[in-house]
Amino acid sequence: MAEAAPQFGTKTSPEDAKKGSPSPPGSPNFSGRWRLAESVNFDPFLKDCNVGYLKRQVAGMVTSEHHINQDGNAMAVEVTTMGRGSKHQEYEVGNEFIETEINGEEAVVNTEWDGPTIKELHRTDSFEYELVRTLENEETMVLKLESNKGTKAERIYKKSGS
Repeated sequence: MAEAAPQFGTKTSPEDAKKGSPSPPGSPNFSGRWRLAESVNFDPFLKDCNVGYLKRQVAGMVTSEHHINQDGNAMAVEVTTMGRGSKHQEYEVGNEFIETEINGEEAVVNTEWDGPTIKELHRTDSFEYELVRTLENEETMVLKLESNKGTKAERIYKKSGS
């Protein structure tokens, strides 16, 4: 991830995100309720993203769910973390949005389709990372993370009840 950050997308308002332009042919639909089943190398990744020791310890112990509604390119993602509340994102793939990262910093998030995956580039004043959302199969969604220091992590989610 050493190359310069791509400058793709435009800002998406919540109203525009609800419109749902068609996604590219053959693109998967990520809609569903996804529960965290496994994390791989998550603590070192969070450390690269300036997340303090205590928050990293808590992040390693709690489980999270992603509730996703997708209509073409329009994504509505509710991330709930046991004991820590939730955050809601609405965006259209191909555009950018703003979110608050786990360390409290505001990030500009650029999104794009990359074949059958959604690629997100998160940038704050002090770090950046890439998140690639992919469906391994109908029951497994994987978030592949890579920090700007090259640390890779995976968050593996299993589909749960609706």
